[in-house]
Amino acid sequence: MKPRLALPRLTALILLWIVGNGLMTAGDVLAQEKVAYRLKWLINASTAGDVFALEQGFFSKQGMQVAVKAGGPERDAVRELELGYAQFGVASADQVIRALAKGAAVVVLAQLFQVNPLQWIYRADDFSLTRIQDLAGRTVGITYGGNDETIMRALLATVGMDDNQVLLASVRYDYTPFFQNQVPIWPVYRNTQGIFLSDKLAAGGERVAFFDPSEHGVRFVANSIVTSQKMMDHHPQTVGRFTRALLAGWQAAMAPANESAVIRAVAEYDRDTSHAVMRRQLTVTRQMIQPDPDIPIGHIDTTAWQQTEQIMVRQKLIPRAVNVIGRLNPQPRP
Repeated sequence: MKPRLALPRLTALILLWIVGNGLMTAGDVLAQEKVAYRLKWLINASTAGDVFALEQGFFSKQGMQVAVKAGGPERDAVRELELGYAQFGVASADQVIRALAKGAAVVVLAQLFQVNPLQWIYRADDFSLTRIQDLAGRTVGITYGGNDETIMRALLATVGMDDNQVLLASVRYDYTPFFQNQVPIWPVYRNTQGIFLSDKLAAGGERVAFFDPSEHGVRFVANSIVTSQKMMDHHPQTVGRFTRALLAGWQAAMAPANESAVIRAVAEYDRDTSHAVMRRQLTVTRQMIQPDPDIPIGHIDTTAWQQTEQIMVRQKLIPRAVNVIGRLNPQPRP
């Protein structure tokens, strides 16, 4: 009788055979590093690259096991970084700047949206908003305390207008005042809510248009990838692997050739949005993630970050400047 092969030796030989025959990568054999990634909002077309990076194995190829966690109004990625509940997150520029003003050691790794999706929708047959001055005398919806309020006040200030020349109306998630035309200029995320509301009005024979702050000189930075200074200092390789994997996932997700696969991936989490609507949402999202093909996905627009900080200082949303430029994509230590 032949002697039995010792179990540890047998296991090792099997793993070597699998790797040698290309059936498993070294990263699959080794234990993967676990990290948590907190999104800013619920999973939808705006998080397509995050989901695609997970579902298509971009993280696992970097030797990482990433828990992608949906965000929401009760979630704050920057706060979770501080508490150690997450190692990476998504935050808008105003969240980052407010946190820095309070002493948080947050670092921006990449900027996802080159064009802020926060815009205002209105009925194109009722009036036209081609200049900021066209807002005069009209009722404009804002979320008090939200970045849409900050953006609208910045827009008005650029042409010397104030609250006395427009009627700012507080809005929430109920679109009834917009449908009833009580608040005819309504804040939306152009690539998600904007599609939904456009469809609703189109069903009634109404056309819509959008008022885009970036077209009027206000480039308020939206979602960016963030981590903590502690992660940068103590786990620079993890930061590098995560960032590479995530941006590769976004690059693949924004490729039109992968659209059907992206929709299937997002639809696993967003079951209320039809594939047809999601397809249109992705089209608009592409235009905002990479409006210029010569600028790589994840590019940090330092001028827009500086403007965002200046707006917040002028509106007294922070007591003083925080030098946000110094927190943008510093190279991790080797």
